[in-house]
Amino acid sequence: MLSLPYGEKRLEFEIPKGHPVTVLQGKLESYVPPLSEEELVLAAMNAPIGSKKLSELAQGRRKVVLLCSDHTRPVPSRLIVPHMLREIREGAPDADITILIATGCHRLTTTTELEAKFGTEIYRNEKIVIHDCEDEANLVRIGTLPSGGDLIINRLVVEADLVCAEGFIEPHFFAGFSGGRKSILPGVAARVCVHYNHNAEFIDDPHARMGILDGNPIHRDMIFAAREAKLAYIVNVVLNADKKVVAAYAGDADAAHLAGCAFVKEQMGCRAVPGDIVITTNNGYPLDQNVYQMVKGMCTAEATCAEGSVIIAAGECRDGIGGDGFYKTFKECTDISALLKEFRAMPKEETILDQWQSQIFARILENHKVIFVSGVDDDIVRDFHMIPARSMPEALAIAEGLIGKKDYSVTVLPEGISVIPLGE
Repeated sequence: MLSLPYGEKRLEFEIPKGHPVTVLQGKLESYVPPLSEEELVLAAMNAPIGSKKLSELAQGRRKVVLLCSDHTRPVPSRLIVPHMLREIREGAPDADITILIATGCHRLTTTTELEAKFGTEIYRNEKIVIHDCEDEANLVRIGTLPSGGDLIINRLVVEADLVCAEGFIEPHFFAGFSGGRKSILPGVAARVCVHYNHNAEFIDDPHARMGILDGNPIHRDMIFAAREAKLAYIVNVVLNADKKVVAAYAGDADAAHLAGCAFVKEQMGCRAVPGDIVITTNNGYPLDQNVYQMVKGMCTAEATCAEGSVIIAAGECRDGIGGDGFYKTFKECTDISALLKEFRAMPKEETILDQWQSQIFARILENHKVIFVSGVDDDIVRDFHMIPARSMPEALAIAEGLIGKKDYSVTVLPEGISVIPLGE
């Protein structure tokens, strides 16, 4: 019996007998942290990596910006943010503190989501601003990225005396890892800046893959942006499949992040075992809330596919598509290979909305049939050039027909964006 996270529930199913089944999971789910969740965060903040304590950094500061993740990330802000606010006020009791929601190019976070994220006390008593990547009046150019694009970020960050951030670290399908420097780019950057960083050439670069930072051109731009924006301090956590904190890293935005990435790679790395059928997820809600986000889990599956493998992706997608432009691209597409060529010919400065996600998705579709188990309307799934299924048994039956052989093997990634398949 196998079990997959699906929204806030689980899908339980069996693989038909007689077929080799490999479940790819790192060691993280068996990792037992030495402390409680809160104790891990406090221990990290009491012994910051490459930095003074936040209370010391805050001394003499008058305008402080605390960058926080948005509704698409399962960061336990209720656990982290109160301790960061406490330390800031220990060092600067009269500081003007703004919690800036680092939405990147996502939709704006709702008031209901904010209260759920922070709790009523912080929601009602702290100054919270939501970053808008298209609000030109509140965006400032502060330099040029290594790639040549304009570095344009939220004015509040530029005008702050101290910039710090919370976040979490997991494998990221083209930035290598989430967390750290991503609080600035894309977190509080202008849309044009994010688009330039996510250009077709960089997305195509073999170093722009999960678990890779060295030589990754997307990461190179991001770390430059964080330094130029003077991101001084972070508290980043690592979460298990139950969204519980199992490790925490605090301190210098680069050094603490690298330490966390090393832990994640050691715990989440596993040997790739290509299967004829590869089953993946997006770790459940909130990470599987729309089709757009589901590309991440599919990208992990791609890393452990053999030639001709069929991918089954399971995600609830309670919010539907996740981007009208993303949907339109595939609905109007009649030739996936031609679409990829079009993306690859696009100059950096002309990168369009959701092009990066579409490019990666098209790369997957060019090489593999994808069966999609979700709550999305079947016709919409077909518009995305995928095959709809309403259950795992139905998806497996479809996959067996596509494989065309009875002795197929199956590889399962129960937490599709929390594992790093490594070459043999």
